[in-house]
Amino acid sequence: MAARRGGAERAEGGRCGARGRKMAEPETQLLLGVGLIEKDSNGDALWVWCYPSVTAELRALLLRKCCLTDESKLLHTFVFGQYKRTWFYITTVEVQDSPALKKVTHFSIVLTAKDFNPEKYAAFTRILCRIYLKYGSPVKMMESYIAVLTKGICQSEENGSFLSKDFDARKAYLAGSIKDIVSQFGMETVILYTALMLKKRIVVYHPRIEAIQEFTRTLPALVWHRQDWSILHSYVHLNEEEVEALKACTGYIAGFTDSEVNSRPDLYDVYVNLADSEITISPVVKEAMTMGKLHKEIGQLIVQSAEDPDKSDSQVIKDISLKTKEILSTLASLTEVSDGNEKPTLNSEALKQKRFPPATENFLFHLAAAEQMLKI
Repeated sequence: MAARRGGAERAEGGRCGARGRKMAEPETQLLLGVGLIEKDSNGDALWVWCYPSVTAELRALLLRKCCLTDESKLLHTFVFGQYKRTWFYITTVEVQDSPALKKVTHFSIVLTAKDFNPEKYAAFTRILCRIYLKYGSPVKMMESYIAVLTKGICQSEENGSFLSKDFDARKAYLAGSIKDIVSQFGMETVILYTALMLKKRIVVYHPRIEAIQEFTRTLPALVWHRQDWSILHSYVHLNEEEVEALKACTGYIAGFTDSEVNSRPDLYDVYVNLADSEITISPVVKEAMTMGKLHKEIGQLIVQSAEDPDKSDSQVIKDISLKTKEILSTLASLTEVSDGNEKPTLNSEALKQKRFPPATENFLFHLAAAEQMLKI
């Protein structure tokens, strides 16, 4: 199937991006590749084309993530996730009345990139889908891809325009709803906050991938001071390579649609059954995750802020972030610089002298460990 087209076709004039103006910041640093998966009238899903190239390992993963190989026959229009620091974004469409794709029933456009920005890559893949539906040729898509790669823009009257700089990373970080999470979990949201602060492993289960993606992408905002979405693995299969890659990470948020993940305690410290609104803390981290007066305070602050109808999601994040900064400055006041180390470490005596409630002292100690502020 791959042989019937690809490099053999002559590249025609660059319709998308020909009128594009140069941008100061090219996408060269972020975009990694583009790929095409097709499902034909025989029901076979095949990897058809890619640019520049993709490893066999990543290709197998992307075929697994794309819904065209899924026996459930559910069409997921857009999914995203990451594997070994490579983000993938997949848009899938059903082919209807396309003279250019007579034997194709569905296809998926795959983009791989270094950055987390679902809205940006959903917008770009939609344009690539429209181009492919019209021409049935990867060459036309490649022209648009290269235009974005080099100029950060592609535009055409019939297929729509895309401008990279319209999609700020901070907007992607703020796209989820903290208020929705709090309305579902209430005071228990503090468990998620604590797990994230302590860099624990959070596994989230729901049978619907769309629910998983929406929920998991929002969680890193609870620890806004880090602005670290590299901990997010929003679409993981219980596949040996994927599980091993996940286990190599210290703390993470991992989303699964397979309920069997519940019986894999080796993968999580905190298990969230999103479908049943249940949060379970693993016995392994019970001591580190002991809740006390401070956690109650944080929980109440989160709930009160989220339930305020006049507050936006970003204001709720700001409220939580201010509380976090307060906790971190308390921790900083208990540290000292010694042995020529540039990084301050926790002075355990100073912590004990403060006579905090046991759960608070315990939390600050484990937080110092998560922030690498303990003497080894």
